Amino acid sequence: MAWSKARPKKAAEPLNEKQLYDYAVAALGRRMRTVSQLKQLLYRKVEKEEPGQTKIAAVIARLKEYNYLDDAAFATNFTRLRQENQSFGRRRVQQDLMQKGVPGDLATHALDAAYDDVSEEELARRHLARKRLKQPTDEKEAARVMRQLLRAGFSSTTIFKILKSWNLPEELFPGIEEEHEL
Repeated sequence: MAWSKARPKKAAEPLNEKQLYDYAVAALGRRMRTVSQLKQLLYRKVEKEEPGQTKIAAVIARLKEYNYLDDAAFATNFTRLRQENQSFGRRRVQQDLMQKGVPGDLATHALDAAYDDVSEEELARRHLARKRLKQPTDEKEAARVMRQLLRAGFSSTTIFKILKSWNLPEELFPGIEEEHEL
């Protein structure tokens, strides 16, 4: 079998504004996106110079006009889903929103609305149940539970409340009292 030389891929032609709009609507049909995420996606489909930026701005404006693109609604829905389905703490959801390009004020508003009436301790316990993490019996397991809860976005105060409620031997947590009070 003879190997043929690989041919370089031909660069795709930049999309015009109508094609770019259709592409954006299809992308939003597949999943929710922020303005920032959609701009990054569209940037790959246009010229790198000024005409491409103008097309992207026009498409974004049109999508906002038709309410296909709304960062506030994205933040609200994303926060609700992460809290209800994955039982993540406020800090983790806030980091995820920032990573997705949601402006800080919109993220704060969505987080305040979603987490105001929620007990962080109860949410952490739901997260542990969801992950099927049991009460630790030794220091290694306790450290694993702590890391899991920290990754899930819970405060150290909440984590120590949960660990103390399990009545674990004090030798498992040297200095837990000092850290809890900080």
